[in-house]
Amino acid sequence: MKKNQFDLEQLKKIADHTLHYAKSIGATASEVELSYGTGKNVSVRLGELETLEINRDKGFSVTLYNGQRKGSSSSSDLSMQSIEDTVEAAFNIARYTAPDPFFDLADKNLMATNMQDLDLYNAWDISIDHMIDLAKTCEASAFGVSQKITNSEGASISSSEGIFIYANSHGFMGGYPTSRHSVGCSVIAEEKSMMQRDYWYSSARHVEDLESVESVGKLAGTRTLSRLGAKKIQTCHAPVIFEAPIATGLISSLISAISGGNLYRQSSFLLNSLGEKVASDQLTIEEDPFLLRGDASSMFDDEGVATNPRLLVDRGTINGYLLSSYSARKLGMQSTGNAGGAHNLIVKTGNQNLKDLIKQMHKGLFVTELLGHGINMVTGDYSRGAAGFWVEDGVIAYPVEEITIAGNMKDMLKQILAIGNDVYRNGSKHTGSILLEAMSIASS
Repeated sequence: MKKNQFDLEQLKKIADHTLHYAKSIGATASEVELSYGTGKNVSVRLGELETLEINRDKGFSVTLYNGQRKGSSSSSDLSMQSIEDTVEAAFNIARYTAPDPFFDLADKNLMATNMQDLDLYNAWDISIDHMIDLAKTCEASAFGVSQKITNSEGASISSSEGIFIYANSHGFMGGYPTSRHSVGCSVIAEEKSMMQRDYWYSSARHVEDLESVESVGKLAGTRTLSRLGAKKIQTCHAPVIFEAPIATGLISSLISAISGGNLYRQSSFLLNSLGEKVASDQLTIEEDPFLLRGDASSMFDDEGVATNPRLLVDRGTINGYLLSSYSARKLGMQSTGNAGGAHNLIVKTGNQNLKDLIKQMHKGLFVTELLGHGINMVTGDYSRGAAGFWVEDGVIAYPVEEITIAGNMKDMLKQILAIGNDVYRNGSKHTGSILLEAMSIASS
């Protein structure tokens, strides 16, 4: 880490003091997380600097247990006096909260002991001037695609790095530095008084894994240009392809449905699905917390529980839930190391590329944008505004907009016909485009 930042040892000392102080005032158990991070972001629009942001953030949060009562408090002040005040505040809260028999730290025997470097930190030593130049180059590449691109929502470059520590009174303490860098661009094209916009971006832990600013800009421009001349279509029932970047949303909905919070609240369309076949044979999902440079890689979860690679979905069958210690106890099960969420979901792909999927679909809708949030987690009912392209005879015929697609996730999962090898890796869910057998398509 750079000068004037907290280092790992400093945060460990603060965490250790916090736990000792919590015990001294009567806490039966305690846990603490500390973080420190810096970042910078620039955006340009029409070749001129529009925003410049430089941030430095630090945070401290503590949770104390007084038997079966729990209290939490947080602060951005890492001075010893502030930390002790925050600990006392959490303890006072715990004195008055209702007891819950499931409140406690995660089981001690589940704490992570094997700590490996997952290559999650790569500082980008870049000046603000250079970031501005890169953003201008990105935007210029988008404008260079066609004279029909007449306006811009801007291009941006961002870089952040930080460090954190999690510790609890079981004796667990773990933490590591992380980084994240990104480049993005969004432009507007115009033809016959009709306008369309689209974008592209790339993000990565390591700078060398970013797409070039020229390619991001060019793809943003190409995608925008392809949407000109969009039409409405007649209401129908037809096959649908979800482009890889938005196919991640389908995976997110499935994961939410098998996550502890929704399961113990009885608010999931996949209740009691463990060991059940809920999707077609085409769907296999692995969880890989040890993926080098992965967006959600970690040797432990938000409670210090050791993470492990798992086969969550095997040819459509649910092999495991995603549980924190609290949700696991509510369900009479054991934590799966998923406090804080999933750790890198890798969807198994087939041998077909996107062009092959479109050919296989023959006639239907290729969705490249979704609008609104339209899934009922209890019933699985799904309805979203959409835009994309209509496909005829296995090729893209024309762009479409102002349509609504609808179905039910329980049916949609079983109707997955193929998953392309055009894997999208900007994030913690890696999947290719997904072809579904049929959905209801209506003109908005």
